[in-house]
Amino acid sequence: MAAKQPQTVVHVMEPVVNGLPPKPSGGGTVTFHNIHYKVQVKTGLLCCRKLENREILNDINGIMRPGLNAILGPTGSGKSSLLDVLAARKDPRGLYGTVLVDGKPQPANFKCTSGYVVQDDVVMGTLTVRENLQFSAALRLPKTLRQKEKDDRISQIIKELGLTKVADSKVGTQMIRGVSGGERKRTNIGMELITDPAILFLDEPTTGLDASTANAVLLLLKKMSRQGKTIIFSIHQPRYSIFRLFDCLTLLAGGRMLYHGPAQNALEYFTGLGYVCESHNNPADFFLDIINGDSTAVALNKLEEVDLDAIERPDSGDKTVVEKLAEQFCSTSYYQETRAELEKLSPDKKVKVNFFSRQITYNTPFFHQLKWVSKRTFKNLLGNPQASIAQVMVTLVLSLIVGAIFFGVQNDASGIQNRVGSLFFLTTNQCFSSVSAIELFIVEKKIFIHEYISGYYSLSVYFISKLMADLIPMRTIPAIIFTCVTYFMIGYKQTAAAFFTMMFTLMMVSYTATSMALAIAAGQNVVAVANLLMTISFVFMLIFSGLLVNLTSIMDWLNWLKYFSIPRYGLTALQVNEFTLLNFCDNKTAVPEVSPNCSVPSPFSTCTGEEYLNQQGIDYSSWGLWQNNLALACMTIIFLTIAYLKLYFMKKLT
Repeated sequence: MAAKQPQTVVHVMEPVVNGLPPKPSGGGTVTFHNIHYKVQVKTGLLCCRKLENREILNDINGIMRPGLNAILGPTGSGKSSLLDVLAARKDPRGLYGTVLVDGKPQPANFKCTSGYVVQDDVVMGTLTVRENLQFSAALRLPKTLRQKEKDDRISQIIKELGLTKVADSKVGTQMIRGVSGGERKRTNIGMELITDPAILFLDEPTTGLDASTANAVLLLLKKMSRQGKTIIFSIHQPRYSIFRLFDCLTLLAGGRMLYHGPAQNALEYFTGLGYVCESHNNPADFFLDIINGDSTAVALNKLEEVDLDAIERPDSGDKTVVEKLAEQFCSTSYYQETRAELEKLSPDKKVKVNFFSRQITYNTPFFHQLKWVSKRTFKNLLGNPQASIAQVMVTLVLSLIVGAIFFGVQNDASGIQNRVGSLFFLTTNQCFSSVSAIELFIVEKKIFIHEYISGYYSLSVYFISKLMADLIPMRTIPAIIFTCVTYFMIGYKQTAAAFFTMMFTLMMVSYTATSMALAIAAGQNVVAVANLLMTISFVFMLIFSGLLVNLTSIMDWLNWLKYFSIPRYGLTALQVNEFTLLNFCDNKTAVPEVSPNCSVPSPFSTCTGEEYLNQQGIDYSSWGLWQNNLALACMTIIFLTIAYLKLYFMKKLT
């Protein structure tokens, strides 16, 4: 039976601080009506899996006004889903209901105009605090705004967030020591405050922080709410010093609403239902204990009279504790008052919200976005010496070793073998070194998704900037180093055309292999999985490269696989470039003859490079050289297109 609620309930959702009425504010009022959210999940064994609908949110209603609005609940309660629904960042498929801002439907670009701080930090660790804020200001503030005004805005935010001492310190990565966890979280908040949003969403803002730092972050949010902002955040299990800062509390469990009203009245509400909280118990822990059904605080009269044996026994009724609490809340005056307020704020019952009409808008033009994203990518590249300088040094050392092993090839039988072996190694190395590109999209996936959805830049800007500022230099420089070092040490054909052709071919092999890595990695979450797929693909490609097996001897039903081999195109082009016009028979060197018992001539029983190429079934005409590079170029375009489309259709971006 529902308990009678005190008259103070008329102040539902009003932010009350120390008994004082709320200050006038410019924050928005978010109302949500009959929110239902279902997702399709796969169940059953792998051989006979089927799709079934799982309800995440069930008939959620409420109002959130300027102040601290907390969404509390255990893991899997739906609090993050509700937060994403209110922030217009949830996949609209399976979503029903109405979300209004100040009584009107959310603008189509609401997720670009509001602020959203994700649970995991999404700042570039190789940049300083100020540089991260400058990046946000450059892309999220109008280009017409003067630079001085942007700098003043950044300085003001740094001061308000207490980041003055670390403003010019790097945020930090796994390899670079940076600012503290609390300062990192405040930097995340600062990037969202650049646009001065009226409504700020935060997903688990205290996750990963110690108790003192978490308290400092919530005090900062409390200060911001007193200035008129509507702050809505999800939280799992806050300490009491944090809980007492809440203005409004929304308690969820199993996707259902168990309480929605003033946070300071929550204990009184549950006391009326027969749940007594000990004087020294944390209310947040107490609520979670009630939901889980394992609380020794359940009593009808006195705490000392609790029957522990009865608590341990399963509920004899058909309904769970969560279902009972949800039904009880629907019959209370809190719920009725909320429904009445919703009717007043949205008198037009015909308001329909089309969740599929969402769009992303940008405050800056394409080339301005490209400039800043490329600039940040270059800074990140230079700020990661382990990934940039180390790769160059490893390439230099490896090229010297290869040059020493195949040093000074001769125009004899051994020269043919050494030439083919060295060219095969160079091609293979370019392929496997591109595996490092797998991390390009996976490591920055969360940063990219957040910034893209928030309207920092378009997908095409991000993709092009990665190619310009990261992919091309990191794949071009190693190819140049390998060519310059190995070409003259090994003693390949001494002509300028052959030298630059080899350099170009190695670049094309590297670009194609890297594009394939991006196509595989785009949309992936685990580096190890993408790495495994890349390795398996290259192993099969090497079989059809033309060295391990003579391609002319492969059966027709398998021979077509050679057209998917990146090393084959590279090795073929390099062999045509090197072997044409070379003579391996002279008066001083005898070349072994073909054995009469051999059905296939030995590749080392040739006098000219053209004869060797003929034995391998290689077209050594000028067109035979460039058709392989053209094939690599086509494969590069195809793989990059696949990578772009996989990013475009990524589920989070729908």
